Order: sequence, then structure tokens, then C-alpha cells
Amino acid sequence: MENMILFLLIIAIPAAAQLYVTLTYNKYLKTSSQSKNTGYDIAKKILENNGLKDMYIVETKGTMSDHYDSARKTIRLSTEVYKKNSIASIAISAHECGHAIQDKEGYSFMKIRSFIFPLVNLGTKLAYTILLIGFIFSILDLVWVGIALVSLGLILQLITLPVEFNASKRAKEEITKYNLVNPEEYEGVNRMLNAAALTYVAGVLASALEILRLVLIFASKRD
Repeated sequence: MENMILFLLIIAIPAAAQLYVTLTYNKYLKTSSQSKNTGYDIAKKILENNGLKDMYIVETKGTMSDHYDSARKTIRLSTEVYKKNSIASIAISAHECGHAIQDKEGYSFMKIRSFIFPLVNLGTKLAYTILLIGFIFSILDLVWVGIALVSLGLILQLITLPVEFNASKRAKEEITKYNLVNPEEYEGVNRMLNAAALTYVAGVLASALEILRLVLIFASKRD
């Protein structure tokens, strides 16, 4: 029963967070800003004001596929964000610029995340294979290795939280500093950024519950 409850929570928490951010995004994508600035315009202004004039801002496919490519020093904005003048476009574009500013300033959590990502990526790919072998052949040490590898993903997510929250904080500061929206529009920007942050919090909770579920499954098998 406990296992089923945890399984349902692991599915429901991220799904609810994703639904909320999607509804918020759709709402503010339809809400135009009086400034008439597109996501591209906002990114260009923020980058130039922070001495990042040579950074690329490019259009990319997909919905909410926006991200900062640290390897290529490029801000990639989805078509809707890149071209549209909306509160959602402003919020998302400013957030990605926040990551670019973090990179320029050598923000510690971003550096740590970049450093451990390859190890975590490899570990999490192997985790469930190792767990399965451990369960099938009742190899205690192998099961714990698998659970430890799953936990690496949680550690990465925990490090990602301050990176994302800080990028949103920087986005709000840049928007306020350069008067990129009026006070009424700023409330929409704030809600958009908070909704996006919620998905990362939900991911952490879901990962923590998954680890707990694995431990409980293993404990029941031992009994």
C-alpha cells in the first residue's frame, strides 16, 4: 500500500507542477506588454547592459524549450518566446539571461552543476540496471550501489534549485532596473517565474520519494 501511494505521488507531483506552469505560460503568452518588446528584444537589452554584446540569441524549436547553452555561449529561445511580445516571453527571456550572467560571473552552483553533470548522467543511466540485477540475484551491495546512483540525480536536482532560483532573481532585478515592464505587468512576470521554479521543486520531491520507494521495496524483499 505504501509503495502504491508513493508511486502515485511520484507521478502526480511533477504532473501537477507541469500543468500549473503550462496554464500560467499559456495565460501570459496571450498577455501583451505595453513595451512591445519581444523575447529577443529583452534578451538583447539585458545582455548588452551586462557587457555580453557578443553572445548569440537564437530561435529554437519546441514549446518551453528555452535554455542557456553555456558551451556555445548562446541563449536559445523557443519561437513563441523569441518572436512574441508577451509577459511570458519577457519573463522566460530574462530568466535565460540570468543564466548567462551567472556564467559570466562564475556563479558557484552553476560551476558545480556543470562539473558533476557527466558523472550523474552516466550514474543514473546505469542505476536501474544495477538495481534490477541486485534484486534478481539478491545481491545486497549491488542494490545499495543502485540506490546510491539514483541518489546522484537527486543531488544534481538539489544543486540545480539555487541555480534556477538565482537566475529568476537576477531576471527580476534586470527587469526592474531597466523598467522593461510596468508594475502591473511585473506581477505577471513574477507569477510566470514562480510557476517555472515550482517544476524544479516538484522534481526534487519526486526524486526523493522515488529513493524512499526503492528503499522500502528493498526492505520488504529482505523481510
